[in-house]
Order: sequence, then structure tokens, then C-alpha cells
Amino acid sequence: MKAGDLIVGIMMACLGLIGLYAAAGALDLEMSIFGWSLAGFAVVFIFGLIKHHYDEVDAAHAAARLVAGGGAGHE
Repeated sequence: MKAGDLIVGIMMACLGLIGLYAAAGALDLEMSIFGWSLAGFAVVFIFGLIKHHYDEVDAAHAAARLVAGGGAGHE
């Protein structure tokens, strides 16, 4: 995991918490929807960061197998 991804993930977690705080203290429906949307976006974005990390790990393993002579499609 790169340091930039970690920083962005922490910032998104903070935005998600701000969204939950906004939704909890909302006095009208619009602010509640905004808060829940912000929290939901943060969760989806963080899952995307996790998926991106594991995609990079899988690509590195596949490249190492090709270099080692394992060939494509062999486990």
C-alpha cells in the first residue's frame, strides 16, 4: 500500500464520520440525506482503495510467476 492511498483512506474515513455526524444532527430531510450519502460514498471509496491494493498485489504475483517460468494461467 502506498502512503498516498493510506492518507486518502484516512481522509475519507474522516469525511464519512463527518457525514454520520451531520446525519445524526440533521433537522431536515435534505441534510440527513446529504450526511448519509457522504458516509456511504466514503465507505464505497475505501472499499475501492482496498480492492485497488489487492489488484496490485495480484498483478505483482502474476508477473513474478511469468518471470519464474510458470507461464500464464498456471497456479
